[in-house]
Amino acid sequence: MTSKFLLFLLAQLLALAAWSQPTNVQVHAPDDFELIKKRVTDNLLSYRVADTRVEGILNTFRSDSTWPGINYADVSREGFEHRDHYSNMVTLARAWKSPGSKYYKSRKALSTLTAALGFWVRNDFICDNWWYNQIGTPDNLVTVMLLAGDKLPKELVAKAQPIIGRAHLTASGARPSGDRIKIAGILAKNLLFTGDKEKFTQVIEVIEGEIKFSTGSRGMQHDFSFHHREDRVNNTNSYGTGYADAFAEWAAYVAGTRYAFSEGKIDQLIDYYLDGICKQMVYGKIVDPGARNRDISRADGSGKAGTASLERLMKASDYRKAELEQIINIRKGEASPTLSYGKFFWQTEYYTHQRPGYFTSVRMFSTRNRNMEQPYNSEGLKNHHRGDGTNYLSLRGDEYLNMAPVVDWQKIPGATILQKAEMPPPEEIQKDGLTDFVGAVTDGLYGAVAFDFKSPHDPLSARKSWFFFDKEYVCLGAGISSGSNLPVVTTMNQCLLKGEVVVSTGTLETQLQSGQRELDQVNWVHHDGVGYVFPKPVKANISNQAEKGSWFSINKQSDSPKEEISLDVFKLWIDHGKRPSNASYAYMVVPAVTLHEMKEGGMRHVEILSNTTSLQAVRHTGLDLLQAVFYKAGEVQLSDQLKLVCDQPGIVMVKMNGEKISEISVADPNRELWKFHLSVSGKLEKKSGDCTAAWNVKSGMTDISAELPKDEMAGQSITLKFE
Repeated sequence: MTSKFLLFLLAQLLALAAWSQPTNVQVHAPDDFELIKKRVTDNLLSYRVADTRVEGILNTFRSDSTWPGINYADVSREGFEHRDHYSNMVTLARAWKSPGSKYYKSRKALSTLTAALGFWVRNDFICDNWWYNQIGTPDNLVTVMLLAGDKLPKELVAKAQPIIGRAHLTASGARPSGDRIKIAGILAKNLLFTGDKEKFTQVIEVIEGEIKFSTGSRGMQHDFSFHHREDRVNNTNSYGTGYADAFAEWAAYVAGTRYAFSEGKIDQLIDYYLDGICKQMVYGKIVDPGARNRDISRADGSGKAGTASLERLMKASDYRKAELEQIINIRKGEASPTLSYGKFFWQTEYYTHQRPGYFTSVRMFSTRNRNMEQPYNSEGLKNHHRGDGTNYLSLRGDEYLNMAPVVDWQKIPGATILQKAEMPPPEEIQKDGLTDFVGAVTDGLYGAVAFDFKSPHDPLSARKSWFFFDKEYVCLGAGISSGSNLPVVTTMNQCLLKGEVVVSTGTLETQLQSGQRELDQVNWVHHDGVGYVFPKPVKANISNQAEKGSWFSINKQSDSPKEEISLDVFKLWIDHGKRPSNASYAYMVVPAVTLHEMKEGGMRHVEILSNTTSLQAVRHTGLDLLQAVFYKAGEVQLSDQLKLVCDQPGIVMVKMNGEKISEISVADPNRELWKFHLSVSGKLEKKSGDCTAAWNVKSGMTDISAELPKDEMAGQSITLKFE
C-alpha cells in the first residue's frame, strides 16, 4: 500500500469513530470542518426520494421555468405557494445526488434544477410572512447548495447567496431564545458550503449559547416549558420543539470534534426534551391537543412524533440514555408505555397527568399568561376558549385526531363556556388573564389543579378544580355565574365517536342510538373506554352523531381544503341554564375502563368533601390521599380524628398512613407568599423539607411553616415529609 492510501484510510477510520462516538469524548478527525460538512450532507441524503415523484416534477416543468398549480402572484401570509417551487428544487437536488436514485447524476435533473433556481433568483420572491424570507427559503436553498451547488453555474450560485444570506444573526426573526437557533443553523450550513471556517466557529458558539433558561422572556422556562413570544403562551410542542430539534441536530453534527458542545448544555437540552417536550405529549409520542395552538387547525397525518432528535442526542451524550431509549422505543411501537407522573408547568399554567393507560391535561391562563396564541397567518380562527380550563383525555392518542373542522368550539372538553350565537372575530382570540389564583400542587405523581376562572370574553366566572389519582380523576365547579341571557355549559368531552355510547339513568342502562338528546337522572355515561360518573344524578346532554365542517372555516391558508367533511362525534355536557348564579357541577372521569367495570364501580374510593367557592376538596380512601383547594383560609377534615387548617389561600395535598400524616405538599397559586402556614391536629415531627413544625399546646395542633419557592420558581410545589 502507498503512504497516501494509508493516510486516507486512517482519516476515514477516525471520521467513522468520531461520528459513531456515543459520548462527548473528543476524537478529532484530521479536518473537523469537512467531517461536519459530510455529516450534514449525508443527513440531507437520508431522506428517500421516490423516482415517480421526480419523474412528475420533471415532466410538468414548463418552458418558463415554473410548475403548474402554483400561484406565483400571491405572496400573502395565507398564500406563498412558492414553497412548492423550492420544495421541487430540493427533491431534484436529492435525486441528483443520491446513488440509489434513477436520476443520480441525471443531466435532465440538473438542468431542470438550474433553470428552476434561475427563475427564483431572477424573481427573488418575498413573502408577507417574514418566516419564509429568513427561514423557509434560505433553508431550502442552502440544501440545494450543499447537494448540488458545486455543479451549478458559479454566477447563479453567487446570485443565490444574498437570498440565503437573509438567514443571519441580526435578522429581525433571529430573536434570542426563539428562532435564532434555527436561523443560526441555516447560516452554519451555508458557511460549510462557502468554506468560511472562522465564521462557522462563531455561529456554532451562538447555537450552543441558545441553550439556557430565559424565564420571564422568550425561550426555555425554568419549568421546562417554552415561550416563543412575550405573551407567555405555551409553545413547547411547536416553536419549542423546533428549538430543541435544531440544537439536537447540531449536537450530533459536531459530536467528537473540536466544535463539540459542552456537556452541561447537552444535558440541559436533554432535560428539556424529556421533562418538557415529552411530558406535554401522550405517552411521549403524540402532542396533547390541549398544548396545541393555531396548529390544531392544520391536518396532521397520524400526529406521531419521530425519533431523529432523540437519536441525535444519544450520539452526543450518554446522559439519561435509558429514558431517551424508552421514548424512542415507544415512538417506534417497540415498547408499551409504563410512565406515571403528574407535572405542573407553573410558568405556563398547564398540568399533565400520565399513567400507563391514559394521558390527560388541564390548560389555563392568568394575569401572568395570556389565554391563547393569536391567529397568525389566519390559522386557528376559533381558538377563543381553548385555554379556559380545557381537559383533554387520551387513551391511544387518536381521540381528537384531525377533527378540528367539525368541532363545536364552544364545547371544549373541561371548559365552562357561554353559548353565543356565533364566535367573536379572530382578532378577539388573544386576551389578558383576569385572575391570579391559577396553579396546581403535585408531588410528581399525583396532583390537584385550581382555576379561579374569569372569562376575558364573556360575563362569566367559575371556580374550577381537578383532582388527579391513578385510575380516575374528579372535576369540580362552583360559583358558576353569568350576567348574560345566554346559556352556560360545562363539557365533559367532545371527541371522535368510536363504538357504542351507554348511559345509566335511574335504574336503566341504555345503548343510545345516533342523535342528540337531553336526559334526566344520569348516573354515568360510557364511551370508547372512558366512564363519566356523576356523584348525584344530573340532567345531561349527549350527542353521538355526524358533524360537518371544513378546514377552511378555521384556517384560511390558500392550501387549506375548502370542501365540507363529515365526522362522527361524541359530545357530553351539562347545561347550567341562562344567567346562572352560583351554579355548580361535579363529575368523575374513569379512563381505560370497560363497560362491565363501569356497571360495578360507582364512585369507588372517591369522596367529595366540599365543592364551594371557598373550598373544593376530595379524598381518595384507597390511596389515603386528600387534595384541597382553599380559595381563602379555612379547614378540612382529613379523617374522623384529624383536621387541617390552612391560614391562607392555596392548594394542599396530604398523604396519610392510617391516622398519621406522612407527607404534605403545598403550592401558592397567587405566587405572592414567601411562607405557607397550616396546622394539623396531632403531633408531627419533621422528617425532611424546608419547614418548621411546632406543637401548640393551647390549640392541640402542630403549626407548620414552610418556605415557598421564589422568583422564577414561584408557583412550584414543595413536599414536606414527617415521621
